[in-house]
Formats: sequence, C-alpha cells, structure tokens
Amino acid sequence: MRELIGTYPHVRVQGDGRQVVSQAGSVLLVETARKTGLDRAIAAALAPWRKPRTVHDPGKILLDLALTVAMGGDCLADITMLRAEPALFGSVASDPTVSRLVGTLAACGDKALRAIRAARSEVRERVWQLAGEMAPDAGGAVTVDLDGVLVIAHSDKEDAAPTWKKTYGHHPLTAFVDHGPGGTGEPVAALLRPGNAGSNTAADHITATRQALAQLPKKYRRGRQTLIRTDSAGGTHDFVAWLTQRGRWLSYSVGMVITDAIHQHVLKVPASAWTPAVEADGEIREGAWVAELTGDVLTGWPKGMRLIVRKERPHPGAQLRLTDADGMRLTCFATNTTGLPIAELELRHRLRARAEDRIRAARSTGLRNLPLHHTAQNQIWLEIVQIALDLLAWMPMLALTGKARCWEPRRLRLCLFTAAGQLVTTGRRRILRLARHWPWTSHITAALERLAQLPNPG
Repeated sequence: MRELIGTYPHVRVQGDGRQVVSQAGSVLLVETARKTGLDRAIAAALAPWRKPRTVHDPGKILLDLALTVAMGGDCLADITMLRAEPALFGSVASDPTVSRLVGTLAACGDKALRAIRAARSEVRERVWQLAGEMAPDAGGAVTVDLDGVLVIAHSDKEDAAPTWKKTYGHHPLTAFVDHGPGGTGEPVAALLRPGNAGSNTAADHITATRQALAQLPKKYRRGRQTLIRTDSAGGTHDFVAWLTQRGRWLSYSVGMVITDAIHQHVLKVPASAWTPAVEADGEIREGAWVAELTGDVLTGWPKGMRLIVRKERPHPGAQLRLTDADGMRLTCFATNTTGLPIAELELRHRLRARAEDRIRAARSTGLRNLPLHHTAQNQIWLEIVQIALDLLAWMPMLALTGKARCWEPRRLRLCLFTAAGQLVTTGRRRILRLARHWPWTSHITAALERLAQLPNPG
C-alpha cells in the first residue's frame, strides 16, 4: 500500500461542474436590498435615465455594481462575477452597457447624484425603523464623524495631484454615522476633492456636512440631538460658526490645533483643576487628565463654545512636540455640549477614532483606488461605494447578532459571502443548499431567517 506524500491531499480538478453556486453567501446582500426596498428605490430614482425598449434597468445595473463592490470588486469589469451566477443575481448587463450608464450618469452631474442620494436617504429611514433598538438613533441622538482619506492614483487621472503625505492622487472628505460599540457605521457623504485639497478647508466641511444631514431622517437634520465630530481639520472659525448658526443649532465636538495662546493657558491651569480621564468602561485612564480652558482664549469663537484640553504621558519612545508641556502630550477639542462632566465629553470625542475603522472598511470596499479617469465618473463610483457600504452596514444591523454585527467587510466576505452552495430545482422551486461543513453556515441561515421575518417594502 502506497502512502500519500505531501502536506495536502491531491485532488483532481475538472471544470464541468453543474448547479454549483460560488459566492452563495452573498444572497444575504441580495435579500437585504430586497427587504429594505433599496432595489425599488434606486430603480425609481434612475427611471428618468431608462431609455425606451431598453433591456436592463439603470437602477438594477447600479445596484449590481454596488453588490460587486460589496463582495470585493474594485472596478466596473468585476461585475462579471455576478453575471456568472444568474440564479442569484438575475440578468446582469454587459460591460459596455455598464460603462455607458456610468458615463451617462456622470454627464448629468448633480441631477443624477441628487436622485441616487434621495433614494439612499429614503431607504435609510426605513432601515432604522426596521432595526429598532439596534438602530444608530435608538438613544434619540445621532453622531456623524467627518474625516478625510487619501486615495492614491497610479496613473494620471483628472484632479489627481500631490498630497500632503508626498503621494499622488485624490483627497475625498467622508462622513459616517457611528453605530457605537455594538455595530459598525454607515456612509452618509463622500466629497471627491483633488489631492492637494486642504485638510482644514471650511467650505468643504460645510458641503460634506450638508450632504450628511440630507441623508438623515428629517428630525435629525437640525438640533442638538445630532452631533458632528471631526479631528482638528474641522476646528475652524467658519465651520464652527456654521454648525451653530441660528436655526441649525447642531451639537459639535471638533479637534483644535494647540496654538501658542492655548499652550500658554494650559501652563497656567492649576493642578487642582485637572480631572482624571476615563475609559469607555468607566475606569480611570492611567496617566491622563483633562481640564477646561476659559477666558480670552475663547475670544472670537461662537457663544457657548467650551475648550477642553487633555494631557497624557506619551508612550515610551514617542517624540514630544513643541506644543507639548512638562513632558505631557497635549490634545484639545471644542464642544458646545453642556450638562456632562468634561471627562465624559473627552471620552466621547476620543471615540471619534472609530472613524478610522470606517475608512479602513471603505478602503477594502472600492476606495482603494478610483478606477475611472474623469472626476464626474469617479464621483458616481463614490456613490456606488457608499451603497455597497450601506448594504454591509445594514445587513449585520438587521440580520446578525453578537460579535458578528461588528465584523468588517473583509471578515464578512471570508466567513459569509464566500460560502459555496448547490442550486436545486424541485417542485417549481429553486433551493440553495449551503455546504453543511462550512463553519459559518448557521450564521448565514439564521440571518436569512431574520431577514425573512421583516415586512416587505410597500
């Protein structure tokens, strides 16, 4: 008897398998789009762009592209993997048809963008209602995080320019709704900008915030129940004044640059005025203290603004800056929230770091590069990326439980979407049988059962 040689078993491969479905777990995304009404909303929004006697609906094409990106695609041609599985995704347009649609929408400019964004806003309100206690506004408040992201261009594209990090590409400004520690987050704005766009440009922050507010349910588009968080790029006079303008009255928590005036005030703060910083679990943050600055350092800023500074022992080996003091790393932020301890306000602002997780997820979901040449076309691509990220946020919020609700796109693809299945037709019904030995098959089937219990749209 001859023993097998090698670490892995030898398997003969044949390319004539039938009724085998790859990426079978992506049926979760398809069902999420159907239950939330996203497919109908996008189709209705793009109805003006459907030509007479056309075969493929523009809304279906755009949603197919979003599904492609959600499953890991990073260019228009990757829609091929949907076209190969008509049993799951239906009829999928050809590459030339897809390219023509993107070009047509890009040529229409803001009209097409407004139609797509209006459909997303409509669906978002329904999703939050379906999510109930799991929705990001379950506590009666919504937090929107703004942050910039650098997208490197490997070829000469319109508006690509050198960036502040010595790279070459674009510098979009994004906004995400924070789902808190029990979830991920969903995109509500993506403003495409040249690579040399300023980080602290107030006009761009205002435009991105307008787009973000338009994505929220109407009751959150103004008022203190909506919190806008940014890093120090948002700490400008014009942006803070716009946030607090009469009739808008938004809450804000924006980072501030440590100027010489702020530095001098910190040096004058007595030891008794420093309060220990806290962690998310309520425990004291070792080696960190917070204090509130008052006096003429607030001159010229909107009424009601509070300036809170944190000093913290730097990590071993960290380089101190000129604005640091007494061997302590200084950071500062401004807010107009009252009635909360400054340690709690500082913790709330520090949690803005979750926006970095959202950007990492976006990079792995179509934002690693902008695949098209013209800026108008790449702006359409950003809308497709946002729809994909919406699906990747809504599906866990509606269908998954426990730690799986916090899984990032890469893990969702690895564990759920890549599951293989067998399509069986019996009694005029098509049944998708998932591999029994796959470790996460139970997650997929349980999630589909939860989606099936949701009411159908309309």
